[in-house]
Amino acid sequence: MTRPLRVVFAGTPTFAAESLKALLASHHDIIAVYTQPDRPAGRGRKLTPSPVKALAQEHGIDVHQPVTLKDAQAQQTLAALGADIMVVVAYGLLLPQAVLDIPRLGCLNIHASLLPRWRGAAPIQRAIEAGDSETGVTIMQMDAGLDTGDMLLIRRIPIEATTTGGELHDQLAQLGGEAIAEALNALTSDELTATPQPSDGVTYASKLSKAEAELDFTRAAKELAARIRAFNPWPVTWALLDGQPLRVWLAEPEAEATEDLAQLPGTLLKPASDALRIACGSDGQDVLRVTQAQLPGGKPLAARDLLNSRAERFSPGIRLGHSHQEDTA
Repeated sequence: MTRPLRVVFAGTPTFAAESLKALLASHHDIIAVYTQPDRPAGRGRKLTPSPVKALAQEHGIDVHQPVTLKDAQAQQTLAALGADIMVVVAYGLLLPQAVLDIPRLGCLNIHASLLPRWRGAAPIQRAIEAGDSETGVTIMQMDAGLDTGDMLLIRRIPIEATTTGGELHDQLAQLGGEAIAEALNALTSDELTATPQPSDGVTYASKLSKAEAELDFTRAAKELAARIRAFNPWPVTWALLDGQPLRVWLAEPEAEATEDLAQLPGTLLKPASDALRIACGSDGQDVLRVTQAQLPGGKPLAARDLLNSRAERFSPGIRLGHSHQEDTA
């Protein structure tokens, strides 16, 4: 067994908590945890600890929640811990070069993509949205750039045709934990080689926004289905139906239309037994099959159940869309 490292862990959401769990199960010594300050949550807006903080407290680990790591006092507190290495996963604070230089072996980051593809804030969702066939996690030696550091270890997984953003998040969270434990063990036995990221293939995964969740039915069905899966469970794609948002949770492109559509994009077609069918594409000749959706005030339901209970809301010929702006284009 390799000798244990003194590790400071920095992370905030559930994705990071999975990596902390893996390190807690290893022989390495987690000497402190850094996480974002408690935030208001729920209807009562009660201050709530992050998933990483809650896990650290369960294990009796000291928790630090500085608002910034740019000031000298915060950096002195970190330096006083005497860490061998700092592991950073979805922490949410910028680490200046002075912080990166504090641990003896520097700072490692678990990034949820195959770098240099999908640097940035939302690599999981952007990989699905773009139709990538695989993704993974990269263990990276951090530098001052945005996900630009040398790569130490890469683990890959396929993206299936039905994978949602939530499902891929959970798969990569587990994979990230396994990979960082493996990387720390290899690091202590000098089995890791730092590889600079290639300059070719760099893409950026911009932060998700609710504004881009509105469906544009002039797009191809395959493209729409990918976005719907990527944005499940947040921010969830939607389209206006009779002036109210219909949230679309799951959909797939129809292999081949069975009728001459000749319909404007966004028009509801004759439904299948288990799916709403919507004309889409620039000429309305493509078909999107919606298999799970949510009416205002309701819960997500299989399309079969929506059709059984609210068939009149989905009559063929009704159009979805924002004021049907394409009519005046």
